[in-house]
Amino acid sequence: MEMSAGPAGGTQRTGTVKRKMWGGLRQQWKLLGLFEIDQQHEFYSLTSMMKEGLSAAVQNTIDNPPPDELSEDDYRLEVTQIHEDFRMETFAGPVFASLRRSLGMTEKEYQHSLSNDGSYLQFISNSKSKADFFLTNDKRFFLKTQNKREVQFLLSNLRIYMEHLEKYPHSLLVKFLGVHRIKIPHRRKKYFIVMQSVFYPDDRINARYDIKGCEVSRWTDPAQEGSQVIVVLKDLNFEGQYITLDQHRPWLLRQVEIDTSFLQRLNVLDYSLLVAHQPLHQDERHQCLSFATLIMRTKKSVITCSSPTHAGMPTVPGAVPEEDSALLISEMDAGTGSCSVTESRVGSALGSAPSGRPCTEQPVGMVTDSMELRDFQAQNRRLLPNFRNPLHVIDGPEHRYFVGIIDIFTVYSFKKRLEHWWKRLRHPGQAFSTVSPPAYCHRLCQWVQDHTR
Repeated sequence: MEMSAGPAGGTQRTGTVKRKMWGGLRQQWKLLGLFEIDQQHEFYSLTSMMKEGLSAAVQNTIDNPPPDELSEDDYRLEVTQIHEDFRMETFAGPVFASLRRSLGMTEKEYQHSLSNDGSYLQFISNSKSKADFFLTNDKRFFLKTQNKREVQFLLSNLRIYMEHLEKYPHSLLVKFLGVHRIKIPHRRKKYFIVMQSVFYPDDRINARYDIKGCEVSRWTDPAQEGSQVIVVLKDLNFEGQYITLDQHRPWLLRQVEIDTSFLQRLNVLDYSLLVAHQPLHQDERHQCLSFATLIMRTKKSVITCSSPTHAGMPTVPGAVPEEDSALLISEMDAGTGSCSVTESRVGSALGSAPSGRPCTEQPVGMVTDSMELRDFQAQNRRLLPNFRNPLHVIDGPEHRYFVGIIDIFTVYSFKKRLEHWWKRLRHPGQAFSTVSPPAYCHRLCQWVQDHTR
């Protein structure tokens, strides 16, 4: 594996570097949005290494597919691949490969998106985070630099994160697809994670929001009308608006409650609910379902009588057994071919065992409480849209919404407790982000309750 490096030393290079650094600072000061990382960009060398290293890491997974049953060793596995100018370490590779597979994603398409000839994009936001954000050229995957503590937190909680996604396959939590570290001689190690983008595809999105459920520092100046700059707005920008979902509203309220309760158990706060919307085209509104569309969308969804942890059954949207697909067809329309199936009826069918068939695949002890079983069935009955990013997309009567929960690494530490008391003194009577995990969870759920209909 080869990679060319630029010449070092010389006063000319020093001057160039200074101009580039100043240009980069000036660019971040003045602009927000996406910028192509070409050969003159300050991050060109780093992202080139990322692309080369990720291509080799995914190829290793293609050559050595993950097992059906993950072991403790898979969660602790670290693989180092040596390249000409750097080393790439991959953490818990089989675990993330298993998650990608359960999402219906092939390793080849993942590899192609991460390492094709197109340049990565740098995303410059109004976030206070010191992390660097990159997007693949097709905007399907986010790459974000992380500090060592954040990576250790994710890896130490990876098993329960996976269990949560297995139990609630339609979870709104961001999908982490890989954790890596680059070692470059004479430079600091660089950790980064790969995530599925919540806002994919973004061709028609006309507004994006980062919601924390509070008011202090939660306003962003919108982009000027007609501007191509991408600005992620905040809570106060959303006031006076609603997420209109009709029959999908109860599902969203409950799923946000489930996901934030999980984060509360992890003792984290300061996570964000990402929301974006785009208008539905006329032919996308109130559409009835043909059989072909019905089966295609069912295959993206989940049959609730399959075990949430069954090794042989992909439970995060991926595939549906042929006999169940055939049964669903015969049950719903008896082969007439008419466009008469409504989405609410399909959702009901997916929430129970088809045609009276007993749900025998639920492992004993997996769900011991009948309320928990009903919750599991209710949350996994949503008929996912026939869309490229179905887990984070919910269609309302007039708008398509992109929804996901991100930034789940901030632990409520002693330092955060001190920050909480300081902000109480500085912002009396106002809602700020640094509160205890139970209060943060409750407040975000209340925001969703108040801003949906």
